[in-house]
Amino acid sequence: MPSLQTVISCLSDYDPDALPVAQASRIIGEVVEPVRGTEQLALRAALGRVLAADVVSTLDVPAHDNAAMDGYAFAGSELAAGGEIALAVAGSAFAGGTGCAPIAPGTAARIMTGAIMPAGCDTVIPQEFVQVQGERIRFDAGAVRAGDNRRLRGEDLAVGQPALAAGRILRPADLGLLASLGVAEVKVRRRLRVAFFSTGDELRSIGEPLDPGCVYDSNRYTLHGMLRRLDVDLLDMGVVRDDPEALEAAFRSACENADAVITSGGVSVGEADYTKRIMARLGDVTFWKIAMRPGRPMAFGRIASHGREALLFGLPGNPVAVMVTFYHFVRAALHRQMGAQVRPLPLMRVRSAQPIRKKPGRTEYQRGILAQAADGSWRVSLTGQQGSGVLRSMSEANCFIVLGHEQGMVGAGDEVEVMLFDGLM
Repeated sequence: MPSLQTVISCLSDYDPDALPVAQASRIIGEVVEPVRGTEQLALRAALGRVLAADVVSTLDVPAHDNAAMDGYAFAGSELAAGGEIALAVAGSAFAGGTGCAPIAPGTAARIMTGAIMPAGCDTVIPQEFVQVQGERIRFDAGAVRAGDNRRLRGEDLAVGQPALAAGRILRPADLGLLASLGVAEVKVRRRLRVAFFSTGDELRSIGEPLDPGCVYDSNRYTLHGMLRRLDVDLLDMGVVRDDPEALEAAFRSACENADAVITSGGVSVGEADYTKRIMARLGDVTFWKIAMRPGRPMAFGRIASHGREALLFGLPGNPVAVMVTFYHFVRAALHRQMGAQVRPLPLMRVRSAQPIRKKPGRTEYQRGILAQAADGSWRVSLTGQQGSGVLRSMSEANCFIVLGHEQGMVGAGDEVEVMLFDGLM
């Protein structure tokens, strides 16, 4: 596992006072490695877990050519005559059965969805397109093409074909796919353990009285919610006061009991911010001033205590900055640490409904509301005040407006990139 300093030493343009977002993401990606340890889980218990080994199909799915709908099976060559086709019904095939006898030219078989295609048949005409006259059927040759409505053997998966790759976060469709192969248990990565706490003498937990100058701690609740979406084991360590001994004890305890430690507050430049000094004493940590808004102060690295190591993410104290830095740095890092495949979050280009102020030289994540205009096009507008302490701007938004490092002012009607919250939050 490369040290943070080794990775940074390879970057000739590294600037700890103005680190671009892309470079920060690259450094984190090169430092973080998956945790070791796997477990075998029953299929129903594996939803949301990270697959630890490739799954290769041991079956053809489906196992036979079969009908994709209820109707009549026949040879597609019968359609060559054109016009009205008349066929004698010479058998029946039902789902779960062994099929019926081979079908001779000029005949068809009544067939149900999922039934094995009879020998001699490669096409199914849906029953609603057929006129039944005793033991014969009639239909227009133009109602179907040769090969229609037939599922081929191995069409979904063939023997020896990769079904799912290691690193996949298992979704409901994946569980169904594994079940179709007869897989009852899967090997998954062990759950990641994440400890988190807030720092600051001004913070109070819900239920405590608010003294003058104090605020309720909202960051632990947003962090808890964001982490729950990642299906990790959580250790909520509460609020730690601005005291060097208390902070060091918290860091050591978190490090000894978790794979990753997330803090909020204490990484700016205030005289009472002891957090940075303790982080540096316990590990290999570089403190960044990232060229972004919100979320400029952020620390990343590793800390160690009594032979145990953990990744460390020191997030800002302002509520919106906590969420922005989590989604744009921590989320991908934890996925990587979980052993999951990490892909960039998708962006879409839409028009801005209003001017947006922006200075080149930093990446900004404005909170927006994406909506469809009367002409059917998509437009995005700001949620209002964009201060890093205005948590309502996140609550009301349904997307980030992502304004790139070199981008300047945005005019009304200009195209901007947005990142949707659906699937992210």
